[in-house]
Amino acid sequence: MELMTRGELAKQTGISPATIRYYEEHNILPAPRRRSNGYRLYTEDYVVKIQLIKDAKSLGYSLKEIKEIMEMLSQDIELDTLKRIVHLKHEEIEKKIKSLRLIQDLLSNLLKTTDKEVQVFLQSFRVKNQDEQSFP
Repeated sequence: MELMTRGELAKQTGISPATIRYYEEHNILPAPRRRSNGYRLYTEDYVVKIQLIKDAKSLGYSLKEIKEIMEMLSQDIELDTLKRIVHLKHEEIEKKIKSLRLIQDLLSNLLKTTDKEVQVFLQSFRVKNQDEQSFP
């Protein structure tokens, strides 16, 4: 089994040594073995773990969720449990997509507003009416 330093692991995975340190400090990655001089020694399975973290982040999982998943994966996990986790994330993303589509529709409708209507709207913020001018 080939062992590598944090710097070598960083190069191999494309993330910074500081990010690896952060993942360790927050128990997202397990603490690696150490040499007698204190240097951390990483095995190839850390490459797989970091790839999983990167993939999960790109799928919208938070670091808290990734930490929970990593903890579950380090134990015996039922396939149904893993599928349920993925299904829940899928549903969450569907809700976000629907929400973003509503926002997109609103913005599209705003873009259809005539220049004249926009000017009238803007003018309502620029001109003070008589009642406002009489207040101190």
